Amino acid sequence: MAAEPSTQTTSDSTGSGGPFAPELLVESRGAVRIVTLNRPDAMNATNEALHESLIAVWAHLAKDPDARAVVLTGAGRAFSAGGDFDHFVELWDDKVLRRKEIDGARRLLTEMIEFPLPVVAAVNGAAVGLGCNLAVCSDIVLIAEDAFIADPHVGVGLTAADGGAPTWPLLMGMLRAKEYLFTSERIPADQAVALGLANRVVPGDQLLDQAIALAEKLAAQPPQAVQSTKRALNMHIKRAVAGVLEYALHEEFHSFDTPEHQAVVNGFLARSRARTEKAARTTS
Repeated sequence: MAAEPSTQTTSDSTGSGGPFAPELLVESRGAVRIVTLNRPDAMNATNEALHESLIAVWAHLAKDPDARAVVLTGAGRAFSAGGDFDHFVELWDDKVLRRKEIDGARRLLTEMIEFPLPVVAAVNGAAVGLGCNLAVCSDIVLIAEDAFIADPHVGVGLTAADGGAPTWPLLMGMLRAKEYLFTSERIPADQAVALGLANRVVPGDQLLDQAIALAEKLAAQPPQAVQSTKRALNMHIKRAVAGVLEYALHEEFHSFDTPEHQAVVNGFLARSRARTEKAARTTS
């Protein structure tokens, strides 16, 4: 878990925690905006409210005339554990909601690629599924020593659409992307740097401070030059994901109907309930 920065951070001017609280907090520190995924009890897994906030926050920040850089991190011991399995069950029968989620995944990736300000990801713990995509779609990625990145879409019976399929081949090469996506294997911090998914490993108790310091350095650069350079670099990403994202999202939509996916989710939820009941019996 990252330590709090040593100097004061104030809330967004729209209110305590910003307009997307409590699921997503937006705080200001000079020209830097700190965006924190804030479902620590669920390891920042994305329910519907958090997903919607993650889509909307980029346009909100782009309209902030005083913002020059962003730090993206997670509350508690995880960056983001990906999708909420209870929410997956909702998507099995509610195909309108499922379509909304799939469309939202497209919008989220597009919003991040088009976002003009530099984003520094402070990966303080597990960055899984959508969480890993949030990290690698940032512009600079600092990762804590005990953190890891993983895209387990295939392992839970889903197409890796809003995870690594659109972006990982561009970052680490096709053969390595296939290995990690097919196996759902965890990528520890030092390996993430070696593969090109992160810039450098940072001690956990220094992570947020270093991420903010880097964002402040970026915020001090000439804004037009930074933003136009980011736009030019992200043209490579836009070309790489064109077509791939649409196909992968189409297939992910149908993945929710497969018996393999539903069996994995039901098994996970059954084990989770059993652990909860055992803990309750132990304490009673």
